Amino acid sequence: MEKKKVAVPLVCHGHSRPVVDLFYSPVTPDGYFLISASKDSHPMLRNGEMGDWIGTFEGHKGAVWSCCLDTNALRAASGSADFSVKLWDALTGDVLHSFDHKHIVRACAFSEDTHLLLTGGFEKILRIYDLNRPDATPREIDKSPGSVRTVTWLHSDQTILSSCSDMGGVRLWDVRSGNIVQTLETKAPVTSAEVSQDGRYITTADGSSVKFWDANHFGLVKSYDMPCIVESASLEPKNGSRFITGGEDMWVHLFDFYTGEEIACNKGHHGPVHCVRFSPVGESYASGSEDGTIRIWQLSPTSSEDHEATNQNSNTNSQHTSNGSTTGKVKAGVSEISRKVEGLHIPKDGNGES
Repeated sequence: MEKKKVAVPLVCHGHSRPVVDLFYSPVTPDGYFLISASKDSHPMLRNGEMGDWIGTFEGHKGAVWSCCLDTNALRAASGSADFSVKLWDALTGDVLHSFDHKHIVRACAFSEDTHLLLTGGFEKILRIYDLNRPDATPREIDKSPGSVRTVTWLHSDQTILSSCSDMGGVRLWDVRSGNIVQTLETKAPVTSAEVSQDGRYITTADGSSVKFWDANHFGLVKSYDMPCIVESASLEPKNGSRFITGGEDMWVHLFDFYTGEEIACNKGHHGPVHCVRFSPVGESYASGSEDGTIRIWQLSPTSSEDHEATNQNSNTNSQHTSNGSTTGKVKAGVSEISRKVEGLHIPKDGNGES
């Protein structure tokens, strides 16, 4: 009997609690990178193609809800339940600055030009920090109608997009005036908002619906109802012909953008899928789950039995560095990273030296 083709993901272990956010860097001269946020308070950096663990950022004292890398993947940022946003050197893992807030931070995003950092959370305030003057008082936009859930930049950093945890809709803010210029109406709170790589579309997930909006004229382009509550959605970056979703059913679904027809259903997670993102080259996509794992799926499934290909270079939670820095030089090639990981003398059972 012919074996059925199933997707075999690379399984990235390391987080000890649910993975709640994923972010891919753009392609850099050294490849592209993946950063993950988890309730275990330790953001992790990985090689974006193979998922190999590069380092763990140590310093937060509460769940990390959001993470991002700047355009060059030289700096990282993370927003936490410890009422802070930390700016990290992605090469060394050192904390460059800690921005104190008065409540839980749920979202952060670098501007395209990498000079600004946008944050939002339970305070219902959007803050814009000038990274060239990190000690300066940030600009505050305090007109958000609810607790901020997602933030991102668009229109070459001239517009801010935000959504709220306790009400529907996506709000578009003019950066110069600080006013809302447009609201994209949704019935349920938007838990995921992504601007496509070419800047044409805004992809949102609200309740059991995935919507695609024109990022320039703000009209609704496509809307598809899903069979379950969806927490995250992402559009394939190269030609935009496919999109992925993750949600309460624990599966990662791949759909045709033009028809809404399901192309593939990837099973493997053992808990709800909180975040999904396409890689910047569009050949694979990552999912993060309540089960504490990240899975990287290829667009072309390979033949396999019911086994999963586990990423052997992924670290376990015990492999945190003691001085708060990532191990080795992040921008090294894959082979150099492998040599550095070997130099850590991490036993095969994943228990590194303290």
